[in-house]
Amino acid sequence: MERSASLHLEENYMHMRYDKLVRDNIPEIIRKNGDTPVTHIAADEEYGKKLVAKLKEEAGEFAADDNAEELADLLEVIYAICAYKKVSREELESIRQKKADERGGFGRRIILEETK
Repeated sequence: MERSASLHLEENYMHMRYDKLVRDNIPEIIRKNGDTPVTHIAADEEYGKKLVAKLKEEAGEFAADDNAEELADLLEVIYAICAYKKVSREELESIRQKKADERGGFGRRIILEETK
């Protein structure tokens, strides 16, 4: 009995639980590495929530490791959110441009310290 419990604990220790949205080819990459992915297809509401969680995850990774690859990951998630929200890239760009025209961008590097 003790040996069985020990094997069960060891088996659980070797498996990783992620419960997060991953890129479409990740399950196949995991299989090629000799592991077995356990996956499901997210329903609409779950997918929306997981996209927001992925956006936060990728933003954190970019903040920690400031490079173009992490920035590209952020953009990929933003594109997925656009598709989910049925906002075209062109519409997103139009909204971005309108805000930039009205409020400016961030190119002048202005830091607001306080208001009086």
